[in-house]
Amino acid sequence: MITIDGAAKSGSGTIVRYSITLASLLGKEIKIGNIRAKREKPGLRAQHLKVIQACQEMCHSTVSDAVVGSREITYVPKERFKGGEYHWNIGTAGSTTMFAQALLPLACFAERPSKFRLEGGLFQDFAPSAYHMKFVLLPLLREIGIRARFKIIRPGYVPRGGGIIEMEVEPVEKLELLSLVEQGDILGIKGIALSSHLKERKVSRRMADECRKTLSSYGFRAEIEEIYDESSLQEGAALAIYAEMSSGSKIGSDRAGQPGRSSESIGRYVAQSFIEDTKTGAAVDRYVADQLIIYAGLAEGTTRYLVPSITEHVETNLWLIEEFLGSKTNAWGNLIEIEGIGFVH
Repeated sequence: MITIDGAAKSGSGTIVRYSITLASLLGKEIKIGNIRAKREKPGLRAQHLKVIQACQEMCHSTVSDAVVGSREITYVPKERFKGGEYHWNIGTAGSTTMFAQALLPLACFAERPSKFRLEGGLFQDFAPSAYHMKFVLLPLLREIGIRARFKIIRPGYVPRGGGIIEMEVEPVEKLELLSLVEQGDILGIKGIALSSHLKERKVSRRMADECRKTLSSYGFRAEIEEIYDESSLQEGAALAIYAEMSSGSKIGSDRAGQPGRSSESIGRYVAQSFIEDTKTGAAVDRYVADQLIIYAGLAEGTTRYLVPSITEHVETNLWLIEEFLGSKTNAWGNLIEIEGIGFVH
């Protein structure tokens, strides 16, 4: 049995999600203690529990103490995930994209294609934006062999959730290494300014205009589509931009709305975060920096890529793949190097 300290490194829910994913993939028994011990509300939250329940269903696992608030669980997968169609509702505004990212490695190595329909939050702070996953992460993962289609059915925001995404994944034999050691030139910047039930206040237009204006002050031009949605369960907003690089990479930036956060401040934040990341010379953005790590650990060969900075989330995911996979990892300044294990099921 592998024992994982849930309070190690960042002490975040990501440790729970990816530990359950990797245990399911490897067929390993695990015990996770001190779950989110450093957080204001320690223990499992609804969105972490839903990942555990999904993996339990997919791999016919046995689980003990998996309830909201639990600080320790044991998890024993019984079968390899075979694929198929699944539908889960988090029941809160918990992140559907974090949920999807926990399921994706399992679906990659399933026996047949998978289709997931997930309900919850799509746009909130401290979680990947659905637009970033669709336009930045998944296109980069395509370079290592992952074939996943991602569709936003309905936006969902804090506190009501109710957003819906669908993800379809084709199985792969193995994952290829990724090498992104140069940023390259920016070939073009695109984006989406989304708001729900806020057309009268011109929120999408205001976010997009301020973002364009800020980027323009640095010499960049962006094509930002403005969308006014009426299908969401509540008012909400989100802005995302993403750049195509001559190196073959993509660099993105995003921000969700929330009460008291002006449209203009969202536009400025997204533009400035993008500028900050590109000024470091990085080949990927601050979000992709840690999201690629689990796939690099599973891939064949040595993956290298330049990140804006070595964050706590990067350190946490590097530690996790060392613990689970035995991958060798290094960080030379802002260059991450990961020796993958060439996983095949």
